[in-house]
Amino acid sequence: MKKIHRVLFAYALLLIAVVLPLTACAQGKTQKPNILFIAIDDLKPMLGSYGDKDIISPNIDALAAQSVQFNNAYCQQAVCAVSRVSLFSGLRPDQTKVWDLKTNMRDVNPDVVTLPQYFKQQGYETVGLGKLMHGAKNNDPLSWTIPYKEDKHLNYSEDYKYPANGKYQAKEIHKAYRQSRNQKMGWKETNRYLKKLGLSPSVECLDIPDGAYEDGAVANAGIELLDELSNKDKPFFLALGFHKPHLPFAAPKKYWDMYERHDIQLAPYQEKVTGAPDYAYHSWGELRNYSDVPQEGPVLTEQQKELIHGYRACVSYVDAQIGLVMDKLEELGIRENTIVVLWGDHGWHLGDHGLWCKHSNFEQATRVPMMISAPNMKQGLQANTMAEFVDIYPTLCELSGLPLGQHLDGQSLVPVLKDTKVQIKDYAISQYPRGNKVMGYSLRSERYRLTVWVKGEFRKSKVYVDPVIDGVELYDYQNDPLEKESLANSPEYAELRNSLQVKLFEILNTQP
Repeated sequence: MKKIHRVLFAYALLLIAVVLPLTACAQGKTQKPNILFIAIDDLKPMLGSYGDKDIISPNIDALAAQSVQFNNAYCQQAVCAVSRVSLFSGLRPDQTKVWDLKTNMRDVNPDVVTLPQYFKQQGYETVGLGKLMHGAKNNDPLSWTIPYKEDKHLNYSEDYKYPANGKYQAKEIHKAYRQSRNQKMGWKETNRYLKKLGLSPSVECLDIPDGAYEDGAVANAGIELLDELSNKDKPFFLALGFHKPHLPFAAPKKYWDMYERHDIQLAPYQEKVTGAPDYAYHSWGELRNYSDVPQEGPVLTEQQKELIHGYRACVSYVDAQIGLVMDKLEELGIRENTIVVLWGDHGWHLGDHGLWCKHSNFEQATRVPMMISAPNMKQGLQANTMAEFVDIYPTLCELSGLPLGQHLDGQSLVPVLKDTKVQIKDYAISQYPRGNKVMGYSLRSERYRLTVWVKGEFRKSKVYVDPVIDGVELYDYQNDPLEKESLANSPEYAELRNSLQVKLFEILNTQP
C-alpha cells in the first residue's frame, strides 16, 4: 500500500510539474498585448522597405520584415499638430476642430478620448516620451498613467545638455541661446534673435554622440521605461516620439558620412502644375525661418543637395535609435506579445513642384510610412489597400480585444493584417486650409487624386454640406506620377471628376 501511495504521490508531482507551466502559458496567451507606438516627425516613405535605394534604414526595414507595411497610407492633414491630434483621437480634423498649430485640442474638444487615454481606461499602463501629441497642451496629461516627461528633462550624453532651442549643439549657438534666455525672450523671440545673428542654420553636422540630441535621449529613456514596464502586472502602451527628420537637419556626423553628396539627385520635376489653382502651393515659410536659407526665390542646387543630404542623415540617425529600442524589446523577451506600430506624421517636399516642407495636398506631403507588427498576424508582407491615420485607433482596439468606439471615423485594418489582399477601402482623405476661409479637401483613390478647394467659414460650420467650390485639381498617377498636369478642366475627365467629387462629399457628409 505504501508503494502505491508513493507512486500516486510521484504521479501527482509530475502532473503539477507539467500542468502548472501549461496553465501559466495559457494565461500568458490570454494576456492583453503590450503596445509600442513609434511616431516619427516629418518622415516620408523614404525607406528601404518602401523601395528607396538611396536611403540607409536597416532597422526600420527589419521591423517592416516583421510587419504588414501599408504602401498606400495617408495622413489627414500634412502638418504636425493636426495630423497627430487626428491620429490620436481617431477623428478627422473637422471633428477635432484642430486645423492649425495654435489650437489646443482640449479647448475645442474637451471630451475627446485619445488612444492612450482609452487604453488607460481599459487597465493599461500608458506612458509617452518625445514629440507625440503636438496640438494638445502638455502632451495631454489625461492620456498617461505615468506623467509625460519633457525632452529638456531627459538625460543627454555626458558633457551635453538639452540642445540650444531644442535644436543645436554647436557651442556658439548655445552661447547665443543662453543670452536670449537671460533676456527672458519667448520661443518666437529667441528664433528671431538667433536668425538675426545667423545662428539658426537649416543643418548641423557635428562629431558628437547620438545621445547629444533629443532622439538619442528619447531612445535611452524609452529603453529604461521598457525595463520598468516589463516588470509590472499591467500591459503597457509606450509611445515614443522621435523628432528627426524634422528641421533643422541636425544629426551626428557619422550619419552624414553614410552618404556622398555628389551622388544626390534633385527632384526631377520642380515646376508648378499646369492647370492647378494657386491654393495648391505655399511659400515654404518653415524652411525660410532658418538663417542660411534665401528669404525669397528658389533654393540653389548645392543647397538643395545639402538639404536632401541632411534629411537622409536624419532618417539614418532616427533609424539607429529605433534599432536600439527594438533590440531591448527582444532582450526582455516580450517582443512576441507586443504590438509595434510605426508611422511618420506626414510626408515632406524635397524640391518637387518647387516646394519644401509639407503643408499641401500633393502626394509627397500626404503619403506616409505606416507599418503594424502584431502577434499571430502576417509578417514581412505589403498591403496596397488605401489606409488613413484614423484607421490606427480602431485597429489597435480590435487587436487588443477592446470594444470599438462608435465615434471613430476610421476602420479597423485587422482584416488586412490577416490577409494583405483585402481592400478595406478604396479612398483616403486629406485636407489643408489656406487662411481661415478656404479648405482643400483631397480624395486619393488607387489611381487618382481629386482636390476640391471650398470657400466658406469652415471653422464655424460644415461648408461641404452646400459647398462653394473655388478650385479643383485632378491627377492621374498612372500616366502622371509626378503630378505635372491637373486634368480637372479636361472634358474627357469630366465624368470621372464628377463621380469622385460626389464620393468625396458623400464621405464628408456622413461624419457626425
